[in-house]
Amino acid sequence: MTNSVLPKGVSKEAFDKAIGEYKEALGNENVLVAPEKIAPYSKIMIPAENSQHQPSGALLARSVKDVQEVLGICNKYRIPVWPISTGRNFGYGTAAPATPGQMVLDMRGMNKIIEIDPVLCTALVEPGVTYKELVDYINERNLDVWASFPSSGGLAGPVGNTLDRGVGYNRAGEHFSNFCGLEVVLANGEVVRTGMGSIGKGETWQSYRWGYGPWVDGLFSQSNLGVVTKMGLWLMKKPPHYESFGVGWNDVESMAKGVEMASRMRLSAVMENGVVGSALYGVISTKKRSDIYDGPGAIPDAVLAKYYKDHGIPQFALFSTLYGTKEQVAVNLKICREAFESTGGFVFTGEAFNASPDARHWQRMMTGRPELHEFGNYNFIGGGGSAWFAPALPARAYDVVRCYNATKEIFNKHGFNCPIGFLLGVRHLEQVADLLFDRTNPEETQRAHACFKEALEANAKLGYGCYRTNIAFMDLAAKTYSKELRNLNKRLKRSLDPNGIIAPGKSGIYI
Repeated sequence: MTNSVLPKGVSKEAFDKAIGEYKEALGNENVLVAPEKIAPYSKIMIPAENSQHQPSGALLARSVKDVQEVLGICNKYRIPVWPISTGRNFGYGTAAPATPGQMVLDMRGMNKIIEIDPVLCTALVEPGVTYKELVDYINERNLDVWASFPSSGGLAGPVGNTLDRGVGYNRAGEHFSNFCGLEVVLANGEVVRTGMGSIGKGETWQSYRWGYGPWVDGLFSQSNLGVVTKMGLWLMKKPPHYESFGVGWNDVESMAKGVEMASRMRLSAVMENGVVGSALYGVISTKKRSDIYDGPGAIPDAVLAKYYKDHGIPQFALFSTLYGTKEQVAVNLKICREAFESTGGFVFTGEAFNASPDARHWQRMMTGRPELHEFGNYNFIGGGGSAWFAPALPARAYDVVRCYNATKEIFNKHGFNCPIGFLLGVRHLEQVADLLFDRTNPEETQRAHACFKEALEANAKLGYGCYRTNIAFMDLAAKTYSKELRNLNKRLKRSLDPNGIIAPGKSGIYI
């Protein structure tokens, strides 16, 4: 067999035997080992060497039985396998494994939308279903629900995004808080349905999360303890009316007060969603760096400030959509206007809101209409380099200023601008900064790697740990958490996957 890299500790002879057994189980066309066939699984955008994330091959699964067969062969030959749903984890590693020499288990062919219940607003889907397929299914049947999806729009899928604790933008935007029930294939081939899916027909599998006894679903999030083959989702009931608004600020301190105010609005159930971004976060989606500045290093703050002023762009903006009856929305909009104006912000709605491409983008994302507007980010620098830096922090003004300034200072120090957004939870925020760089330039890629490493370590020392990270920094992110927690994860791994075949290195977890 021809392959780029063998699994660690596996001889060429044993690997060839395993490939023969994979082909017998899946069919020749569903086992890929030729370099040109597996090249799409090794394409990464992050600041790392391709060789550190090179798969040995790819296995295309079409059913739960296929997954069971694959795991059986992997156990027999001690070959590690890296499960993917759609493989479109842009800026986090796409489809590539955390460590070299793994077989990618590609489940894109498992793409059935098994059921949508429009009364309970639930869905049951397989891992290969994309958000576009889910939205199309809803629209074609004129169902009275909206899906929530991340900034990758329709390309990614709800199973992978939810398991990685991704975020969307409507009422159900905290994705890991809005799934219900899993089907999981364990390393030994057993199929487990969690929660109420494990009793009879599982009539309440997608409506009651907890089941009976310990709630184990969380064990399969950001982990390598099993392969999820079905997931229940909670969808948002389409409201009778909605209205979007924006708030602008021109300094970080006022914006931070606004973020804290947004948390109060969410705690009071006045607001149900929201994003806050630096002006640069919006600009990079539609402009190239050379449109603004052609000098070396990060674009100077003074140059950016002049650009924003010339184009009438506030340095920071919040976007939110209110849902309910017209009367409810009108009352809540009045409350929000008064609250955010008290922070020094200016509120804009109607024609002023619709005049902003960013505002229209966020409204669509908050009202069930996925799009690829933010993929324009990758044209800002060019060269295909992107890594999302994503610490979590409390929704307090002090923490917002502290985290923002620390991250921006480190990015600028290494010669990169820092387009930052804050995804608004109720009591917390996810700060997301897109580290954009030219991956065809080795020196710039090395700087990007050093920048990401320093930002991760510095924020962890401040108490802001990454809630999600790319495959090149999973070990480092894990080490910023306590030894006791890492030891617990290792004990769970050894118990459920004693041969360590499922995704070694995922979230820094090994046997």
